[in-house]
Amino acid sequence: MQDATTGKEATPRVAGRDWAQIIRARLAGTAPRHDRAAWLYPGRFEPGGERRNIPREPLPAAVLIPLVTRRELTVLFTQRATQLRNHAGQVSFPGGRIEATDGSPAAAALREAREEIGLDERFVSVIGYLPDHVVVTGFRITPVVAFVQPGFELLLASEEVEETFEVPLDYLFDTANHRLERRRFRASDEEVEVREIPYGERIIWGATAGMLLTLYRLCIGPQGP
Repeated sequence: MQDATTGKEATPRVAGRDWAQIIRARLAGTAPRHDRAAWLYPGRFEPGGERRNIPREPLPAAVLIPLVTRRELTVLFTQRATQLRNHAGQVSFPGGRIEATDGSPAAAALREAREEIGLDERFVSVIGYLPDHVVVTGFRITPVVAFVQPGFELLLASEEVEETFEVPLDYLFDTANHRLERRRFRASDEEVEVREIPYGERIIWGATAGMLLTLYRLCIGPQGP
């Protein structure tokens, strides 16, 4: 919903909500959905409307959206290494291509989280899935949402990840912290309008911000039957 005077989204009250309970309820019974009609694209938050220069058959990938169950629910992010070919230096979630040996998007996301940041699966509980997000680098990404129990220790693969950090979910879901920007994607030479979430010196944008906003809309939208 947008404010008619500012063009910005109206801001529902987010502080103080029990996001863990809401997210668990909204994602209950979800499963990976790979049908093309439900795909989400950069700069869009509704299914459909394929963008030019995105492959018709993007490669399957998965990311883990780690929600750390501290007193205040937080989201664990990675800062990608600057020498990577794709999305160098960007804020991201742990994840990557689904390999034939993975068996499922959840298995791939957990494996990648273990390889990239050393996150032990014993601390992770998968609770559901968001619609697939298709990115200009040619991947169809299944977001795997999980609760992560505090007490974990991380070991970063320095060739892939520069550092990790956490952001309170209240901050990420507060639309007062969002801004609209136009960005040109080098992979497709296409300019699109995207939402960004600045946090200190970092900017969360692209598919990472898109997935967060998909989760936000799911949480604040009307409860389905």
